[in-house]
Amino acid sequence: MERGTTLFLRAAVILIGIPVLAICIFLVPGIGEFAAELYPDYRFLKVLVWIDLYATALPFYFALYQAFKLLGYIDKQKAFSELSVEALKRIKYSALAISGLFVLGMPLFYLMAEKDDAPGIIVIGLILIFASMVIAVFAAVLQRLLKEAIELKSEIDLTV
Repeated sequence: MERGTTLFLRAAVILIGIPVLAICIFLVPGIGEFAAELYPDYRFLKVLVWIDLYATALPFYFALYQAFKLLGYIDKQKAFSELSVEALKRIKYSALAISGLFVLGMPLFYLMAEKDDAPGIIVIGLILIFASMVIAVFAAVLQRLLKEAIELKSEIDLTV
């Protein structure tokens, strides 16, 4: 693969991370405050919303870091190595963690949607869960294919 292609993908990984950072800085505190306004007797909901949303950002950025490392392995001609398999495995687990955290946070968002009469909040949560599950399955398939390719390559190297 050309270096320019991986450079483009690295830039895309960075550009994916910037809006999420902006959401974490500017939007998440407002969402927590909104939850606290909806349920003034339960002010702790604000903190629970913050914990859930910020906790999902951690595996997201870890997965982006692993994708960045994977592109580095491709640049160094180590795409078919155990390092790449491990990076894909970590991306898979990160996507599963994101999905699990959103599932745990769905009751909070259900309460917000119920009180504010906004079912779109639940739909957005379900889309995020589905998207992270798709990424986890895709990473698992790539991991398996890469592992099989490495095994096939080692068999061919042994026969030659």
